[in-house]
Amino acid sequence: MAISDDSSGAETPFLEEDGIDGCVDYKGRPIEGTNCGGWKSASFIIGVEIGERFAYCGIDSNLVTYLTGPLGQSTATAAVSVNAWSGTAALLPLLGAFIADSFLGRYRTIFVASLIYILGLSLLTLSAALPSLNTYGCQKADTSILCLSPELQVMIFFFSLYLVAFGQCGHKPCVQAFGADQFNAQDLDEFKAKSSFFNWWYFGLCSGTLISFLVLNYIQDNLSWVLGFGIPCIIMVVALIVFLCGTTTYRYSVKRYEKSPFLRIGQVFVLAVRNWRTSSVAAQKEAHGTLTSASSKQYKFLNKASLAPDSSKEHGKVCSIEEVEEAKAVLRLVPIWTTCLVYAVVLAQSSTFFTKQGATMDRSITASVKIPAASLQSFISLTIVLSIPIYDCIFVPLARTWTGKPAGMTMLQRIGTGMFLSSISMILAALVEMKRLKTIQEYGLVDKPEVTVPMSVWWLVPQYVVIGLSEMLTMVGLQEFFYDQVPNELRSIGLALYLSIFGVGSLFSGFLISAIDKATGGNGRESWFPNNLNKAHLYSFYWLLAALSALELALYLYFAKKYIYK
Repeated sequence: MAISDDSSGAETPFLEEDGIDGCVDYKGRPIEGTNCGGWKSASFIIGVEIGERFAYCGIDSNLVTYLTGPLGQSTATAAVSVNAWSGTAALLPLLGAFIADSFLGRYRTIFVASLIYILGLSLLTLSAALPSLNTYGCQKADTSILCLSPELQVMIFFFSLYLVAFGQCGHKPCVQAFGADQFNAQDLDEFKAKSSFFNWWYFGLCSGTLISFLVLNYIQDNLSWVLGFGIPCIIMVVALIVFLCGTTTYRYSVKRYEKSPFLRIGQVFVLAVRNWRTSSVAAQKEAHGTLTSASSKQYKFLNKASLAPDSSKEHGKVCSIEEVEEAKAVLRLVPIWTTCLVYAVVLAQSSTFFTKQGATMDRSITASVKIPAASLQSFISLTIVLSIPIYDCIFVPLARTWTGKPAGMTMLQRIGTGMFLSSISMILAALVEMKRLKTIQEYGLVDKPEVTVPMSVWWLVPQYVVIGLSEMLTMVGLQEFFYDQVPNELRSIGLALYLSIFGVGSLFSGFLISAIDKATGGNGRESWFPNNLNKAHLYSFYWLLAALSALELALYLYFAKKYIYK
């Protein structure tokens, strides 16, 4: 089977007229009509994402509980550990996307990454299954049973955890880009379908997440961590099988250029710096009408890469106008990327401090049944699952007739609306936390962290719901934006850049927590994040994030207004 992917330009020439948007089928043949790709192929890929998100969120959503429970870390340390892992898992896709776009192609990268993912989950399950020397069961077992020292068990656990992150690095950006590749942007109907694909992709993602929250968190809290880690491993095996079943239906992109897109774009910046003193290059080009007026007005210094200092056209010394425009398209993403970082910090709290808050509150459904604290995150997924069909099937068609835009509103408008809602969620979180602390003081529970606070956990639901609405708008908008606004051969990188927002945001969240913990603690003072959450100042942290979110939104609106679409 001769699969031709976006890195296999040597195997199959670029098809400019005979193929659909430079695509071939699994045998490397030109695609005619709708015999490949479209919703049929996208359905397999969305199915893969449901399985992958089920597996990933089964680890991520309750990780803080495992770290503060079986592994015995403090609350602040566990929050930093979770943020560090989440940040790494979101930054590594830059590496996976580079490998996919430059060497292996998306299909092969997904396959290899899935195998690594499964290996990491297998070792994670093993680390939870093997008894530790400090457990009662290990102390009483005969010497033939393998028992691990606590330090070795922690090492195996974190090695496995980061192996999962490494597996995700090739899986996450490539699966979504490969799914969007199944639609031809040059066809109006498929263009609309591609915009819809991002909505339904996120619907599938959140469906897998929701099931994980409801099922796996209960298993982990009430039955077994071994099962709680083992089931995601089995699901990832099934997801890989589903992906392979769609092999013959997929469209595979082919390369347009022999030169790597990274080299092409990098050369633009190098030559622009080298030609820094060459004046009037942009003016000369504009006079000949070779640069579009809108693009030439932004980042004019890059226009200098299109002429050599001596105006000669030596081979390899001059960049084409198309290459300059590619570099500008990437550079335009930087302000948008930067002004979304605080949004990522806000989202990081739902799997750390929100979960710890919920663990202190009354989570009873009946006298014998309690909601696992981590399962409260299911309200985010549930909100998204319910709102996406309404958004895609009702709001978009209505907005389309009003604005005339295929997606109803622009990608940047969608992103900005979600960012506004994220700041509202922090205000709600701060108000609810102040209510929780007031209840604690009224009942004299400040020094009794083991006693359940007589305040229903349902008070937390509004902040989860608002975050869910925010994600539905901003996350999907960012995915489509970073896929659409990069050069065609860098679409895996584009989605990896989108993911890196949340990687850097998670790392920044961890840094912020550590810095505040040190600054507010010491000398006999309680920090904002003590192990006893009854003495915590989480509300102050939430107010800080709300203020940062408002500042971020103002900057975002400034840069979004100046943005020129590709």
